[in-house]
Amino acid sequence: MSKRSGLERYRAIITDWDEFIAACVRPLPLTIRINTLRASPHEVHSRLMSKGFSLTPISWADNLFHADTASVSKTIEHWLGLFYIQEAVQTLPVRALDPQPGETILDMAAAPGGKCTHIASCMHNHGPLVANEPVGKRQPSLMANINRLGVLNATVTAYRGESFPMHARFDRILLDAPCSAEGTLRKESSLRDGATGSAIARLSRLQRRLILRAYDLLKPEGTLVYSTCTFAPEENEGTVSYLLSERDALLEQVKLPLTAAAGITTWNGEEYAPEISRCVRIYPHHVDSGGGFIARLRKPAR
Repeated sequence: MSKRSGLERYRAIITDWDEFIAACVRPLPLTIRINTLRASPHEVHSRLMSKGFSLTPISWADNLFHADTASVSKTIEHWLGLFYIQEAVQTLPVRALDPQPGETILDMAAAPGGKCTHIASCMHNHGPLVANEPVGKRQPSLMANINRLGVLNATVTAYRGESFPMHARFDRILLDAPCSAEGTLRKESSLRDGATGSAIARLSRLQRRLILRAYDLLKPEGTLVYSTCTFAPEENEGTVSYLLSERDALLEQVKLPLTAAAGITTWNGEEYAPEISRCVRIYPHHVDSGGGFIARLRKPAR
């Protein structure tokens, strides 16, 4: 990769740089997440293997498999909603959220529905789940996936996240924020040049508005997971640091069953709070997937 690449700005914070760069240019494996609302991992594995597909289990998640060919998407099992095609890294924010049956949960930017349907499966379809998607052209895919995967406990709304009504309070909120998406560079090769500074600045302003509203929507002792699929500290640690400066949020350690890097505490001369290291950065070579960032926050009891 050229040294003129926009990703070079991250060289100082990615210690295993050569592994990172090598992973960024490798083809992205196809991953499927078994939808346990419809079937068990064993059942789906058996059905697809009997049709000649090769599935390789992912060691840290019993509901994830690498599939050998994209034609798995043309099977009746896919159309029946027995599985969802999803990058492995994109399942981690829901693991960090740890949704439970009976809770009241908000997915603040829900389309196309991968994380929303994953939340519903963790809830066993029990408890109110609000799937919010403000972008009209993204709503049909959200609705289609909710229906295909048998989600029965979701209500779809279309509010701008930063002005989501304050009438309700939630036990858990996932804010998988709109971002510059550098972490998807294995499937979008144009992103290997990195995002522009203007795009990062514009998105970080939006993310700050969104994270404040998300936090304000929590019940006391509620949990907020903030995640992105980008490497930019301005959109990641910078956004979380902003929330900590504006609210009484408590930043918790993100615990994942795999290798990840800690959140950084300094960037371009700016110092973040020491607890920002409790966030995690996931790079493509960590999980043979895309990249991302996760922070887990809690609202204190009143």
